[in-house]
Amino acid sequence: MLIFSCKKEEIKTNLSDVSISNTSLERVEPTNWWVNFKDTSLQLLVKENNIGNSNPSISYDGVSIEKVHKAKSQNYLFIDLNIDATTKAGKFDIIFTFDDDTKKTHTYELKERQKPAEDYKGFDSSDAIYLITPDRFANADETNDINQNLKETTIDRTDGYKRHGGDLQGITNHIDYIAELGFTTIWPTPVLTNDMPNGSYHGYAITDYYQVDPRFGTLEDYKNLADKLREKDMKLIMDQVANHCGLEHWWMKDLPFEDWINNQKNYEDNIDTWENDKNIGSNHRRTTNQDLYAAASDRKGNNEGWFVSGMPDLNQRNPFMATYIIQNSIWWIETLGLGGIRQDTYPYPDKQFMANWAGAIMNEYPNFAIVGEEWSYNPLLVGYWQKGAKNKDGYESNLQSTMDFPMQKAIVEGIKEEETWGTGLVKLYEGLANDFHYTTPKDMMVFLDNHDERRVFTALNEDATNTKMGLSYMLMLPRIPQIYYGTEILMDDTANPGDHGLIRTDFPGGFKDDNINAFTGEGLSAEKREMQNFVSKVLNYRKESEAIHEGKTIHFAPFMGTYFLFRIKDDETVVHIINKNEEPITIDLKRYAEVGLEGKSLKNIISGDEFLWNEAIQLSEKGSLILTTKF
Repeated sequence: MLIFSCKKEEIKTNLSDVSISNTSLERVEPTNWWVNFKDTSLQLLVKENNIGNSNPSISYDGVSIEKVHKAKSQNYLFIDLNIDATTKAGKFDIIFTFDDDTKKTHTYELKERQKPAEDYKGFDSSDAIYLITPDRFANADETNDINQNLKETTIDRTDGYKRHGGDLQGITNHIDYIAELGFTTIWPTPVLTNDMPNGSYHGYAITDYYQVDPRFGTLEDYKNLADKLREKDMKLIMDQVANHCGLEHWWMKDLPFEDWINNQKNYEDNIDTWENDKNIGSNHRRTTNQDLYAAASDRKGNNEGWFVSGMPDLNQRNPFMATYIIQNSIWWIETLGLGGIRQDTYPYPDKQFMANWAGAIMNEYPNFAIVGEEWSYNPLLVGYWQKGAKNKDGYESNLQSTMDFPMQKAIVEGIKEEETWGTGLVKLYEGLANDFHYTTPKDMMVFLDNHDERRVFTALNEDATNTKMGLSYMLMLPRIPQIYYGTEILMDDTANPGDHGLIRTDFPGGFKDDNINAFTGEGLSAEKREMQNFVSKVLNYRKESEAIHEGKTIHFAPFMGTYFLFRIKDDETVVHIINKNEEPITIDLKRYAEVGLEGKSLKNIISGDEFLWNEAIQLSEKGSLILTTKF
C-alpha cells in the first residue's frame, strides 16, 4: 500500500482536479485524542464502506502516519500515527484517496489535556465508595426513558429485568445525599450503550465503547456528573469491560479480522442458532491462570470461552483489539477526569494483555487506581493479581487493587455462625490474618454486598444489629471499602435471595410517585433511619481518621464471643469491638494491655459517650462498639 503525505498547498492545488466528498465517515475511533502523552503513538480504527481500498494522508505539524494496516474486511483501515512532543492542539483533515482518485475526508481533533497526568489521583484507603446501578437509583429525566432507535423499548418497574428509567442526572441530583452520608467516591455500573433486545439495564453487554447509552443521558451528562463530584472533592470510578462486548455490538455485523473475537468461526458458522445450542461458553475455571498443572485446553476454555451466549469474548491477543481497548480506557480517563477504573471479570481475558493494559494506564497516570474483579473466595487467587505479588510463574499484573471476596465471605459467615473454636468471629480473625499474602492489603477493595451478591441485610438474616457489626468492622479494616446503594437503609432481596432483579431494587424516592423517599427520610421506618444515621456517623468519622486510612492494625483472637481490633496512628487509636453475647458481659481489658490505652479517655463515635480505659469494660448488649481517643 502506498502511504504518502501532502502539504496543504498541494491539497489546495488539486482541489479543482478531483471530487472530494466531505461527508463524515461511519466511524473513526478514538473519536479524538490529546497532545503531550508519554506514549506518542495513536492507532485509529476507521470504519467506512470500501475504506480499505484507499490511501490516507495527513498534513499537520507534528503528526505523521507511521503505518497503515488493511483488515480482512475491506470496510476497515487501521492507521498508526505518531504525535510528537511539539504537536499543538487543533484540528486536521485525514484525506482518503481511492484508486479512481475520488477522495473522502475526515476532520480529526487533538485536544489540550485538562490537567497534568500526576493530578489524576485514584481512589485509596482514605476513600469510601458508593456503588450504584444507575437504572435503579433515580430517574431525573423521564423523556429519555425510551429510545425508539434502540432494541429494548420497554419501561416496567414491576419487572426486575426490564429497564426502570434511572439515569445519570438522577445520580448527579443526589450527590449531596451521598456526600452527607460520608462517601467520597461514586462507582456506577456501566453506562455505555447496551443495544440489546432485553436485559440491557445492567450495562455489561456494551455495544458501543464510545457512546453513553441515551437512556442514561448524554456524554455531557456524564461529564457533568464527574464535574459536580470534583466540586465536592469526590471521585468518579468508571466500570469497564475488556473481556466481552454485547452480541449486538456494531462490529459483530462486519468483523474486521478472522480473529477479532474468540471462537469466531464457530460463531460465524452458526450465527442463526447462536443463542440456542452453539455457544462456546467459558468453563469459568479461573484457577487455570495460576495453576502450574492446568491443561492448555482448560486455560483456553476460561480465557477464550464466551461469558454467556449474548456476550462475545474479545480476543485481546489480536494486537489491534488490544490497542483499541487500551486507548478506549485512556480516552475515558481524559474525557471524564476519572478517579479510577473498576475492571469487570478480570481473570477471563488474556492475562498478559491485562498486565499490558494496566501497565499502559499506570505509565500515563502514575497516581491513578484500578481495581479488578476476581470473584474468588481463595485469597491465593485474589492476591495473585495484585501488583508486586511474588508469583511463582513470574507474572506481574501492574494492578493495584483487587476485590476482596474472601473477606466478604468471612465477615458474613463469621457474624451469622454460632461461636465455637472454629466458627463465628474466628472467621473474621483468620480472614484478616491472610493479609500476609497481599502485597498491600490497604489497596484491596472490601465490600459486604454488590450488584451480583445477596443484599447483606438478607445475608445476615434481616438482622440490623448483625448488619451494623459487619459494616462497622469492614469500615475499620486496612482496606478501601465499597457499599452498595441502599445498604444504608437495609434494602433486601429476601423474597428470592440472590435474584439479580431484587438485588438491584429501585432506590425509594428516586422515582416519580414513590411513597417512601430515602433521600429525605419521608416514610422510612425507624429502623431504616437509624441504620442510615449509623452509616453516616461511621463514614464521616472514617473520612477524617488517619488511623483508619493508614494506621497500624492490631487484632486479638476472639474471646468469650467478642473480637477486638485496633487501628493506631500517632495520637489516634480507634477501637472496634464486636460482641455477639445476648446477655451483658464484662471483659478484662488487661488482655489488651500492649495497645497502651490504660488510663486514657475514649469516645463512642455513635453515642458520643465517653469511656475511661481501665481494668474492664462491660458490654451490655449484642452489637458493635467504635471508640476513639481523638475527640
